[in-house]
Amino acid sequence: MLVLGIESSCDETALALVDDSGVRAAVISSQADIHALFGGVVPELASREHARLIGPLLDSLFRQADLGDDPWKAIDRIAVTRGPGLMGSLLVGVAFAKSLALAHDIPLIGVDHLQGHLLAADLENSIVWPALGVLISGGHTHLYRMDGPVDMTVLGKTIDDAAGEACDKFAKAAGLPYPGGALLDALGKKGTADPHLFPRPYTHNDNLDFSFSGLKTAGALWLSQHPHAHFPAGDTPARERLDLASQELCDAAASYLLAIAETLTIKAERAMHLFTPKSIVVAGGVAANSVVRKTFADLAEKKHIPLFIPRLSLCGDNAVMIARAGWHMAKAGRVHDLSLSAIPRGQVIPQDWKPFGHALP
Repeated sequence: MLVLGIESSCDETALALVDDSGVRAAVISSQADIHALFGGVVPELASREHARLIGPLLDSLFRQADLGDDPWKAIDRIAVTRGPGLMGSLLVGVAFAKSLALAHDIPLIGVDHLQGHLLAADLENSIVWPALGVLISGGHTHLYRMDGPVDMTVLGKTIDDAAGEACDKFAKAAGLPYPGGALLDALGKKGTADPHLFPRPYTHNDNLDFSFSGLKTAGALWLSQHPHAHFPAGDTPARERLDLASQELCDAAASYLLAIAETLTIKAERAMHLFTPKSIVVAGGVAANSVVRKTFADLAEKKHIPLFIPRLSLCGDNAVMIARAGWHMAKAGRVHDLSLSAIPRGQVIPQDWKPFGHALP
């Protein structure tokens, strides 16, 4: 079964083809350079860029996949990110997917973007169920009980600022350009973490939700008290100036990232009291962070269970994960019709799929 995946939830326009063997082809275009001029994603610009890029990217995907004169005959399902995300960006992808589904009479599947992230780890691994899912991105920090690829239950979620947002805001306040998460990680590798410099926010409770607003405030306060430690300005790319950063800033970056990683594992370990997972899945953009990966590797070793994290290229937003999630939904006999709606951040993704014949083998 061959699934076309479409992703346009924020500022990456991506398409991919995934079949029973794995990734057949994938293309992606990032808008990071455009939004860097404004220090963050501008929703109106993002949606316009998606509309401009999505058609040419589909042509590029088909050339890469070499599906013959009529590629549509080879495609069995069209999977698209329906949310959460920026509403304008989502609408471009959903409308494009609906048009293709209608024109070529191909079943349509709407995918929860967050669950798609978790299933990116399934491409190169055989996840052991039930798994504890830890989704860490710029806008979301969620814990899931994963009983299977289409059976996930939210155990805890972001109530204000997500881990990725906390990283980006600290990086921006320190003088790093957008997007700052990867640069903050690079600085942290040059520093030594002080486990007492920053708090582990919202952990003195008995729930599984996350709030990184307190850490964001602590980081901003430290930077205001140490203006001399800010990242040096310059005309060359920031990565070429990393060696010019003060040791004090590198140590603070390492300490800040450790606070985030340990906050995540505190809550993850707490979730293990609700059920006994046979594996841990960590996914999302912040799963690319070296401190997060190391801290969860230590937790998995402590619990004597395997850890599954997507390769770095699949941690950020991509269409491979959407196609893979759609592949699993198709296998379970789930499909949507053309009434499929886009769901912005902050709203619950409805489980409004329709049965399609029977589950595929």
